[in-house]
Amino acid sequence: MEYIGVFRLVIKRIKGETITKVEQTSISAPNLASQSPTVNWLFVDLNSYFASVEQQVRPELRGRPVAVVPMMADTTCCIAASYEAKAVGVKTGTIVADAKKMCPGIVFVEGRHELYTEFHHRIVEAVESCVPVASVQSIDEMACRLMGRERPLLAAMDLGRRVKERIKERVGECMRSSVGLATNRYLAKVASDMEKPDGLVALPLDILPEALRRLTLRDLPGIGARTEKRLNDKDIHSMEQLMAMDAEQMGQLFGSVWGERLWHWMQGEDFDMSETEHLKSLSHSHVLAPEMRNEEKAWAVAHKLLHKAAMRLRSHGLWAGSIGLAVGFAVPRSQNAPVSRFGVPTRGWHGELRLNECQDNPTLIAALRRLWESRPSGAEYGHPYFIGVHLNHLVPDRLHSLNLFDSLEDEQSRSKLLVAMDQINNKYGMSTLAPATMLAAYKSAPTRIAFHSIPDLF
Repeated sequence: MEYIGVFRLVIKRIKGETITKVEQTSISAPNLASQSPTVNWLFVDLNSYFASVEQQVRPELRGRPVAVVPMMADTTCCIAASYEAKAVGVKTGTIVADAKKMCPGIVFVEGRHELYTEFHHRIVEAVESCVPVASVQSIDEMACRLMGRERPLLAAMDLGRRVKERIKERVGECMRSSVGLATNRYLAKVASDMEKPDGLVALPLDILPEALRRLTLRDLPGIGARTEKRLNDKDIHSMEQLMAMDAEQMGQLFGSVWGERLWHWMQGEDFDMSETEHLKSLSHSHVLAPEMRNEEKAWAVAHKLLHKAAMRLRSHGLWAGSIGLAVGFAVPRSQNAPVSRFGVPTRGWHGELRLNECQDNPTLIAALRRLWESRPSGAEYGHPYFIGVHLNHLVPDRLHSLNLFDSLEDEQSRSKLLVAMDQINNKYGMSTLAPATMLAAYKSAPTRIAFHSIPDLF
């Protein structure tokens, strides 16, 4: 009788490190299908993506600590770090001046979004040569739904290994990835984070409760520092306490339907959220160069950021229900103001306006101007050094409601004009058709690297 090895993953978390132990037993081949657990999703997470791309295209950087930065300035922060840099404590958000002290030999590279986008598309092609990509989660993450013979755990593990190798073969040897397997996409993402770099972890239902208990609250996607603090304030400090709740209690704990969804995901349930899955907000921000830190040029940058955000809004078929403006004012160190993550003493301000659902530039620009004119001024506020524009309360086309005072014909005419303008800008560059108030910002606020979406190449 033929026997096939069955591998069962036992996940242990010791001192913050995930250890995957593989135990092998033998069962007869006819019984394999009935006894092997199954998974529905394969999640691919590229490790230290931006830094790895730089090391791939520049062999002299391989094996050296590398940090990718938005600009060459000591006051900015690292947006990515290679594993050699991470080994000495440099990570996303580390101020460049601090990184130099922590790692004297570190190499700083200014981010190149076009390059990272090009590599992203090559990686998607490599993955799809093994299994179709169901959804792109971000520039360095993608999820694949498994079907039929791909679902048994052994077959899925083998597929995960093939995906990892195919990325290295077709894209580059520096492009390491971690693959997670689970019964739903959320848990597959959790599994991909459990072993880095170059990991392959599965969370089938038979080990799910024990594996989840060994995690921390921050290991769950969607629970950051602020959410963790809110949970701690409600006397939830561990996964054990979180898992003891039912769906209704989880909904009340998080104050939204997301809490109930999280409960179902943690049970291993798989359900389609395509009807409600769309961007809820989008934003663009920029740290101003010293020569741009005056009112006229800062407004021009804000205008350009809105122009970019509005194009993204329309490309996703979305409508904005509100607009927000954030301004960081650089102040003298003698004022003892809080130091921003860019290393600049600052006073921050944020304003927001509700809108009738819109996606046209004139309406958004008028709202942005109202916000700009309401920003604070006075001796305690210095020069603007940071600008952020946010479009919030987004709804997709299928849920959009016409303004009571707009006719369908007027809205369709505006839509056709915007489509034509966007097509020209996408083909020839985003500044081809743009308001004159953006002239001062043409060379400022370039397209930056997007962590949660694929940058538009304009």
